[in-house]
Amino acid sequence: MKIGIIGAGNIGSNLTRRLTALGHHVAVANSRTPDTLVDLVAETGASAVLASQAAEGADVLVVTVPMKAVTGLPEDLLDGAADDVVVIDTCNYYPKQRDGRIAQIEEGMTESQWVEEQLGVSVVKVFNGIYADHLLHKGLPAGSAGRIALPVAGDDPDAKAVVMQLVDSLGFDPVDAGRLDESWRQQPGSPVYGADADAEGVRRLLAEATPERGPEWRA
Repeated sequence: MKIGIIGAGNIGSNLTRRLTALGHHVAVANSRTPDTLVDLVAETGASAVLASQAAEGADVLVVTVPMKAVTGLPEDLLDGAADDVVVIDTCNYYPKQRDGRIAQIEEGMTESQWVEEQLGVSVVKVFNGIYADHLLHKGLPAGSAGRIALPVAGDDPDAKAVVMQLVDSLGFDPVDAGRLDESWRQQPGSPVYGADADAEGVRRLLAEATPERGPEWRA
């Protein structure tokens, strides 16, 4: 597949490494200029592009930027993407640590619903609760004991199926976490966030979640 990645932090860089190793054609962008990604390009063979170019021809677009940066993404972000492009959102809301106050999220909107509203396109929530190093090093073949599972939330069943296949190919068990309005179950502060659980454990932790945000996760 042709995959665009906007954001070259820990998750974006490691997704670039894993996805290029699997043979996907990856175009990666950061908040600066393509020449600042020369080392990642040399390591992986990915293409470095501007954020406005990342989705060109893409089958999948991964948005993995600080939540506060979402509103600054190009308005024509999806111009040139495949008609059925699947958009993955990995973003987390860290109001005290980084992002400041986002009123809609504070009032109960899930983080990915807010991202979806800003982008104007349906998104699938995944990769937001795994440590970047584990994403790079802890993938295992299907059926392996102790294989880490990742929750996948979204409203478009076809898009979710594409993402779940991608998660599996990366070495993790995808767990259907329901619709996007249920994705609070995997937000920061939830039991599953950072848990490195197997599929059965992820389902249990998702069921144990409550929608109230703890004080450390509120502005």
